[in-house]
Amino acid sequence: MNRPILIGISGGTGSGKTTVARAIFASLPESNITIIAQDSYYKEQSSLSFEERVKTNYDHPLAFDNDLLKKQLIKLLDHEQIEMPVYNFSIHNRSNETITVFPKDIIILEGIMILEDESLRNLMDIKIFVDTDPDVRIIRRIVRDINERGRTLESVIDQYLNTVKPAHEQFIEPSKKFADIIIPEGGYNKVAIDIMVAKVQSIIKEKMD
Repeated sequence: MNRPILIGISGGTGSGKTTVARAIFASLPESNITIIAQDSYYKEQSSLSFEERVKTNYDHPLAFDNDLLKKQLIKLLDHEQIEMPVYNFSIHNRSNETITVFPKDIIILEGIMILEDESLRNLMDIKIFVDTDPDVRIIRRIVRDINERGRTLESVIDQYLNTVKPAHEQFIEPSKKFADIIIPEGGYNKVAIDIMVAKVQSIIKEKMD
């Protein structure tokens, strides 16, 4: 069997990675594609108290269990199913539940730190970076964290200034140099997304032939 194609989509928080991932997903047969989010692979923290877990810096590479992520990606690339972890941001820890993910011909991996990790980069066939203005990204993060993760406005702003922005400048922005394709103003740049989708489709067709 042909090795599945792994597409990595990175970019800062709120950059529009998910929008781009969904655009690729929608352009291909659903039976042949799956999406893996790096956010599912934050480290298990049951040994810490809730008060300690609240202090977790989610915007640092060490927050991720990339060893598990790499192991499970390799299994998918070897046509084996995995039990993907589920992270519960309201308790700052992994859930007891997992999601069964079956191997598909195309795997999309999206996350803020996936291009920062060389071992993950080496697994990817296509590397995409979504490059979006910082003001747009912080507004999107505020909306997401308040509506989906139960955060207060004050805590989101404090986190952005103390951890998100420094981590972006130190780890995420420099990883852009590893991208094969850069999408400016992700989520809004329909022309760029359409061109990118066409390019991805041509690369996939070439590899599948």
